[in-house]
Amino acid sequence: MSIFVLGIDLGKNVCSLVGLDKTGAVVVRRRLRRDGVAEFVCKMPPCIVAMEACCGAHHLGRVLGAMGHTIRLMSPEYVRPYVKANKNDDRDAEAIAEAATRPTMRFVPVKSEAQSDIQALHRARSRLVAERTALINHLRALLLERGIVVAQGRRKLEDTLATFADEDDTRLSPRMRLLIGDLRAEWRGLDERIAAFDGEFVRMAREDASARRLTTIPGIGIINATALIAAVGDAQNFGRGRDLAAWLGLTPRQATTGGKPRLLGISKRGNRYLRTNLIHGARAALPHIAAQDMPLGRWVRSLLQRVHKNIVVVALAAKLARIAWAVLRKDRGFEPAMAAA
Repeated sequence: MSIFVLGIDLGKNVCSLVGLDKTGAVVVRRRLRRDGVAEFVCKMPPCIVAMEACCGAHHLGRVLGAMGHTIRLMSPEYVRPYVKANKNDDRDAEAIAEAATRPTMRFVPVKSEAQSDIQALHRARSRLVAERTALINHLRALLLERGIVVAQGRRKLEDTLATFADEDDTRLSPRMRLLIGDLRAEWRGLDERIAAFDGEFVRMAREDASARRLTTIPGIGIINATALIAAVGDAQNFGRGRDLAAWLGLTPRQATTGGKPRLLGISKRGNRYLRTNLIHGARAALPHIAAQDMPLGRWVRSLLQRVHKNIVVVALAAKLARIAWAVLRKDRGFEPAMAAA
C-alpha cells in the first residue's frame, strides 16, 4: 500500500480509517478499536494523518506525530461539505482524508500536553464558577419565596444570609435556617476550590515569560493570559492579529452578495470561554483605557461618541486579541505609545 493521506474518523470505541494514494484513490479501509489505531499506523511509512479536531484528537495527534507522521486536524464544519451521499463512519473518514488534501483548508495545530493540562484546569474552574452561580440563584429564589428580596451582588447576599443564623429571626423557619446554613457551607467550599485554581494560575503566569508579557496588556489578567497560552500558544499559526480575533469569533459575520458588503453581529465562533473572558476584561478595562491619553484611549473615546457602550466593549475585546497576538508573536511587552488604532 502506498498511502499518502490517512483519514481517521474518531469514535469512542471504534474508529474508521481510509487511506488515499497520491491520485486520491482509496487504497485501504479499516475499522479498528481505538487502542489499535496507533499500532496500525506505526507500521506504515510516514504520511499525512488527518482527523477532525474533536475529543481525543490532540492526544492521538501527539502519539502519531512522535512516530514521524504529519498530523492535520480540521474543524468538523470544514469537513462536512466533503461527505458524499448518506453519512456513515466510513464516508466520514473518506471525507476527512479528502479535505486534508485541499490547499485552502485551515488546520488546527496540535496542542502540547502542557496546553491541554492548562485548558483542563480552566474548564474545571469554569464548571465550579457555574455551580456557584447556580447555588447563589437557588439561595435568592428560596428567600424570594418567603418575601425576602436581596440587593444585587454576592457580598450583599452573604451579609443577608449571615443575619439568619440568629434563632430569634422569625422570617425563616428553623428547618429553612438549617438548609441555608448547609448551602452556605457548600458556597464556602466552592469559593475555596476556585481560589485554589486561581492560585495555581498565578504561579503558572509567574513562571511563564509569555504569560507575564500578556499581563502587561490592560484588560488581560492572569485568567486571560493563561487561557491564551493554552489555546493559542506562540501565535505562529496566525498570519496577523485579525486572524486571531476572527478565530475567537470577535469579528463581524458577512452576508455579501452582488458586490454589496453587509456586516452583521460577531460570528461567536471558536473558543467561547476565552471570548467571554476577553469581553469581561475589556469591559473592566474600558474606563481606565478611555481616560488615558494614548492612541488606544483616543480610539476608544471616538467609538464611545458614535455607538453603544456594549459595541465598544466587543470592539475593544477584538483589539485586545490583536494586541495579544503581537505580544506573543514578537516576544515583547505591551507598549501603550505604539498601540495605534
